[in-house]
Amino acid sequence: MTQADTAPEPGQAEFNPTSVPGRLGKALVPWIGVAIALVGLIYTLDVFVYLNIFLYNQQFFALLYGLIFAAGFLMLPWRKARAAEGATWFDVGAALVGLGIGLYFAITWDSVVRTAGLLTTERTILATLTLLIVLELTRRAFGWSLVILTLVIMGYALYRYMIPGAFGGRPTSWARLSSYVVTDSSAMLGMISAVVFGMVFAFLLFGRALFMTGGGDFFTNISMAMMGHRRGGPAKVAVVASGLFGSLSGSASGNVVVTGSITIPMMIKNGFRRSTAGAVEAVASSGGSLLPPIMGATAFVMAEFLQVPYHEIVSAALVPGLLYYIAVFMQVDLESGRLGLKGLPRPQLPKLLQTLITGWTFLVPLAALIYCLFVIFLSPTKSALVSTLVVLLISVLGPKKPTPSMLLSILRDVGQSMVELGLVAAIAGVILGIINLTGVGLLISQEVLRFAGGNLFILLVLTALTSIVLGMSMPSTASYVILSILAAPALAEAGVEPLAAHLFVFYFAVLSFLTPPVCVAVFVAASIADSDPMETAWQSMKLAIVAYIVPFVFVIDPGLLLIGPWSMIALNIVSALIGLGALSVALVGYARGHVKLPVRALLLASGVASFLPEVTPSLVGMAVSVVVLGAIFAMRSPDETVEREVA
Repeated sequence: MTQADTAPEPGQAEFNPTSVPGRLGKALVPWIGVAIALVGLIYTLDVFVYLNIFLYNQQFFALLYGLIFAAGFLMLPWRKARAAEGATWFDVGAALVGLGIGLYFAITWDSVVRTAGLLTTERTILATLTLLIVLELTRRAFGWSLVILTLVIMGYALYRYMIPGAFGGRPTSWARLSSYVVTDSSAMLGMISAVVFGMVFAFLLFGRALFMTGGGDFFTNISMAMMGHRRGGPAKVAVVASGLFGSLSGSASGNVVVTGSITIPMMIKNGFRRSTAGAVEAVASSGGSLLPPIMGATAFVMAEFLQVPYHEIVSAALVPGLLYYIAVFMQVDLESGRLGLKGLPRPQLPKLLQTLITGWTFLVPLAALIYCLFVIFLSPTKSALVSTLVVLLISVLGPKKPTPSMLLSILRDVGQSMVELGLVAAIAGVILGIINLTGVGLLISQEVLRFAGGNLFILLVLTALTSIVLGMSMPSTASYVILSILAAPALAEAGVEPLAAHLFVFYFAVLSFLTPPVCVAVFVAASIADSDPMETAWQSMKLAIVAYIVPFVFVIDPGLLLIGPWSMIALNIVSALIGLGALSVALVGYARGHVKLPVRALLLASGVASFLPEVTPSLVGMAVSVVVLGAIFAMRSPDETVEREVA
């Protein structure tokens, strides 16, 4: 488990260091966060364009990285055990070096462009220091997995001349490798930085402004008012709230810490087993990255990779994302019935009408965001900035009116949150640059295709396993970037729709947070629930069953991505919903009573068949599912067994 998985959000940990550098770091980090947010605002608002001053985007990126490096050394401890001590003098010195490197590239970037390709000693030294800083801060934030992967890829680039066969090649000198990945626009200062410091920053600003002005309380109260009184109400509230927060944050494990500390104890108190409570939170938080319209940061990166409008990514991901949460919701409801759980008493819950009357203002920014994105097709960055302005203007009518101190807090929190996001962008850009330099991505795609022997199903299984393995312990955006280069091209070459191929690898990268043996979100949830991690992981996989099935379906027939004739799209959606019902009953073993094993097996088979892209087996599966479920719900009273009615 990494520092990022167990700690609160960056900069939010409360500690009182006694050493001079510790106190200095604690005092400086909030102001560096404000500086990061202000530079991000200047970049996203195109201030220098309106001032008719020409600057390269890379100058902004370099300055932002310098600030991120400085904040990273001051807020991320060398070792977890020393977190309470705060920064050391080494951290202060490293922070100054990181800031200095960022300022140097920001100021001298015009010279870097004019001398591109020259391998000078000065540039090699600076690039080497930059890579060391990126690797060390990545280790502090996310653990060793990303660092080891990066070092392996670096080693391949430097020593591939020693490898026989197709993967061999000419060696790359350290001077060329380091200079390329740090200064080339297709590496660390390239597309991923543009997405993170542009679209992701803007949406993070929107989300933080919305929640700081009271939006978080409003949406939690809405969830409680709508779901809290129903059976298993706390779990249903967790599904809705964690999905919403997860979509905004894009961090499964971080979201589990933030929302799970509230929802998991509520579920346990309501009567859920500890492993089930942890699993519900882990699945709901992880699925936020799959849920439009924000989908964490990955949707923006995917749009850039595929060179398609952002709204096309969101439209394609809508139905699979909704199916994911419908499946979780169904199983939570059935599990609540099986355990005989009740909802929370209504007097303890917020009143829906009163909540809407007092908080209707928070719906206006969401409406503005949807209007900008899907009606006038404004860019995602500008849509988020406009919606942020709407939040601040409309909040004058809400319960928490904006004040200068609140605005400063928003900037501080956004800037500090950008530290880990910036580190993701940096390490992903380094990996992307090395892959581009060596061309190993194309080689891997060709070898995977050859190994699959032209069999699409084998290719999909190999790709899914690869995505889960590479996604373990990595942020979903970073793992997607790697997989989009190494795995998705093989699917595209096999004739898979490119959008479906990229969503396929992304789904299984997200599922790595739930799939043993390294399921980070599950481990975090299990620690909060005080449950057995492996039992919690098994429950998580059951709840997320649709996410393991749907990607295979939309790759073979992209109807669930809203691609194709509307008649087939409608058939795919209906068959998926029926299949979800059958699978949920089969996995939970309850529907108005306990369901015997033979009937569960029949529902499992018919549910899976309903998802098949071929029309005939899908219709047969749907028919069997409807007949059996109809018999269960129409022919018996609660708590009877299914064996009587089917017999």
